[in-house]
Amino acid sequence: MSSRNTWNTSLTAIALSIVSASYVQAAGFAVNDQSATASGSALAGAAAMSDNISGSYWNPALLLNAKENSFYVSGALIIPKTDVTVNSVTGSGTSKTAAGDVVDNSFIPSLYFAHRLSNKTIAGVALNTPFGFSTDYDADWAGQLHGTKTRLVDSALSFSLAHQTNNRLSVGASVQYHSAEVELDSSVGAANNDFTGEINADATAFGYSLGLLFEPQVGTRLGVGYRSEVEFDFEGSVEYSAAALAALGGSNIVNADLSDNITLPSMFTFSAEQVLTPKMNVMATAIYTGWRSMDELRINFDDSQSDQSDSVLTFDFEDQWFYSVGGTYQYSDQLILRAGIAYDNSPVKDEFRSVRTPDGDRKWLSFGGTYDYSKSTSITASYTHVMIEDVTVDRDGTGEDAARGAFNADYESSANVISLAMNMEF
Repeated sequence: MSSRNTWNTSLTAIALSIVSASYVQAAGFAVNDQSATASGSALAGAAAMSDNISGSYWNPALLLNAKENSFYVSGALIIPKTDVTVNSVTGSGTSKTAAGDVVDNSFIPSLYFAHRLSNKTIAGVALNTPFGFSTDYDADWAGQLHGTKTRLVDSALSFSLAHQTNNRLSVGASVQYHSAEVELDSSVGAANNDFTGEINADATAFGYSLGLLFEPQVGTRLGVGYRSEVEFDFEGSVEYSAAALAALGGSNIVNADLSDNITLPSMFTFSAEQVLTPKMNVMATAIYTGWRSMDELRINFDDSQSDQSDSVLTFDFEDQWFYSVGGTYQYSDQLILRAGIAYDNSPVKDEFRSVRTPDGDRKWLSFGGTYDYSKSTSITASYTHVMIEDVTVDRDGTGEDAARGAFNADYESSANVISLAMNMEF
């Protein structure tokens, strides 16, 4: 196996472990649990934080928080809950309305390493999963023609450099290697869980990030970070079950190669951290995500192999903002406490909400703390409760849903997130 394929397999294996709960954790399908430290304050101050190097995800200039060579490993356990109530459905041919377990518990890992090249310059490496979403319904649920399984996951390996230009200004940049995978499963032709089609595709791409940290006076830190759009050219195939091919096989139902183009959104992060007293800091963050790049998911089948029409899932997302405020309190020489609240706007429009993207606005309540186990090692823990707006999926059975029929269902969702991290300097 080539080194490139080995990296792709490793990145995807890590990313696939986290996506099953991601849509209930963050609006759209951004994965925000990149740091247990930042999660403890609901991401308040994420791009200006002075604690450790994990803020370099939002602002690569924050690698300069490392006073020595540093390693930070973080993991978040997402415990979601989603209840689906089907109100009406046509074209399904089944009386079953239960959706089953739409999402499962998931684990999100993040890794950061910083190496000091000089007193003012630091190099870093990180492994993250910036985006991912997944829904997984029972194969014979009432909405099976609209989708049974959906998965899109993006993992990124970053190489960064940060430099302190003077006592007030620091800058940073990174180059990222992304590996992504898409899977779309559903019933085809009729509501029969033996008549299924599975679309699988993958791609690699490059992205970058830029950041700066400005300290106009002692105790005040202002950070800005930018993560670029990432353009993927997916290639893959569609495979139908033997039952579907036997009953429906023809020019429109045949295994075939496919392609698709997806542009994952850019992200601007603006953060501030202010020392109020020797023991207390306050922070704030605003994140602007360019969701408009996600207009649709259009699967193009190989014309030489199949007469199948494009498989289309319209997103028509809107650019949106995330806001948070929080603070820290130095409880003792060894223990720092954190808390924060956030509001996360969903990019999904009511008319395009689907069983594959049943998204709504979110509110976060977070708290956590860091304990200095020794001079070189600290342990961080945080907890976040995510409250998600109740939403309705209402598909009228026209346009791209003409072959699927009409469908209406109510979604109630929430999530609890428990994060742990260890920071070591050596």
